[in-house]
Amino acid sequence: MNKYTSLAFLFVMGVVAAQSVSFEEYDLNNGLHVILHQDNTAPVVTTSVMYHVGAKDEQPNRTGFAHFFEHLLFEGTENIDNGAWFSIVTENGGTNNANTTDDRTYYYEVFPSNNLELGLWMESERMLHPIIEQGGVDTQNEVVKEEKRLRVDNQPYGKFLENVKKHLFKNHPYRWTTIGEMEHLDAATLDEFLAFNKKFYVPNNAVLVVAGDIDIDATKKMVEDYFGDIPRGKDIFRENFVEDPISEEINKKAYDGNIQIPAVIAAYRTPSFKDRDSRVLDMISTYLSDGPSSKLYKKLVDEKKMALQTGAFNISQEDYSMYVLFGLPQGEFKLTDLVTEIDEEIVKLQTNLISERDYQKLLNKYENGFVRSNGSVEGIANSLARYYMLYGDTNLINNEIDIYSSITREEMRDIANKYLKTNQRLVLEYLPEPETN
Repeated sequence: MNKYTSLAFLFVMGVVAAQSVSFEEYDLNNGLHVILHQDNTAPVVTTSVMYHVGAKDEQPNRTGFAHFFEHLLFEGTENIDNGAWFSIVTENGGTNNANTTDDRTYYYEVFPSNNLELGLWMESERMLHPIIEQGGVDTQNEVVKEEKRLRVDNQPYGKFLENVKKHLFKNHPYRWTTIGEMEHLDAATLDEFLAFNKKFYVPNNAVLVVAGDIDIDATKKMVEDYFGDIPRGKDIFRENFVEDPISEEINKKAYDGNIQIPAVIAAYRTPSFKDRDSRVLDMISTYLSDGPSSKLYKKLVDEKKMALQTGAFNISQEDYSMYVLFGLPQGEFKLTDLVTEIDEEIVKLQTNLISERDYQKLLNKYENGFVRSNGSVEGIANSLARYYMLYGDTNLINNEIDIYSSITREEMRDIANKYLKTNQRLVLEYLPEPETN
């Protein structure tokens, strides 16, 4: 059993502020990793389980499974009636939700602390006794289809990321979307869904976090009572998908019937969020496009009136990340005009150090963000699960800010030179669907 407590000293607007998260972590005999965080300042508790399964764990002809299970595992269990999950939570003063990425799936409940045992029981039921039947599969299939219609198919710029991913990745499962293809779900058999559940939704592929108004010893006993007898699953072996470097600029077009204003995207394949370089790219994107005073927004939207919107963001993931810059032109300006202006700002980063004033503003933003992320037990539970499962270091909840604070202006210049080269990118013109006669 390991126990970690650390203190990070943050300098926010000249005031020294202390922020630390204490936690205890250990493993059950079945491989379930448990993290406990005690905070008795408010009578609230979060119970959460993160499974190390996401869209990248699917087969190319069966995409969308992980996201589908995010819905399916609310259907019911041997001891929770079909459709009763949400009513049980709300009737006991709680809230709950779940979300899926390419790398993991996360379920959580927030209850008054006197309902801690209820939260643990419900998550143990989800892990041990899910009811996976054809009726539930059919019901959730329609739910997911409607979600895809609303969020992707009928949403302006809804297929923006889909088109970036399929051109940046050729081998890695990141090449498909998290929501997947509906025809793959339609074609899947019940046995395939059962096999997916049996493989991935097991204690040795999960982390349980309990955070909030708890008694540590009493919570340990409840965790053992509800999760200790759940059988361990088979060890999961994941293939290591490697992408060849991009050496020539990729130029592509995509069409969207839901838009009237085109967009241009410049996207680069970048390293895992565990890599220091990825954190440097985070800072670069904040410098370029976080807020109306950022470089790209101020230049293209405010001053030159060339763009309706512009931005830069590092979509960080476990195996590879994607660094994306984009712009929507205004008036008579062309997509190529935006690319030229954006590239000019990148060249400045690659050539000169950002000002000391801008650098200090960046540090303050990250320090403030760090304080906010640890501002609720719900946020702390999510961070503890994520840092353990995806980064392999739970204590990053306390010291990741030290990594960002140690990034120098020289590193920002060097990393811009290393990754943001024009011959290492995709340039995608995202266009309105052509009119047909």
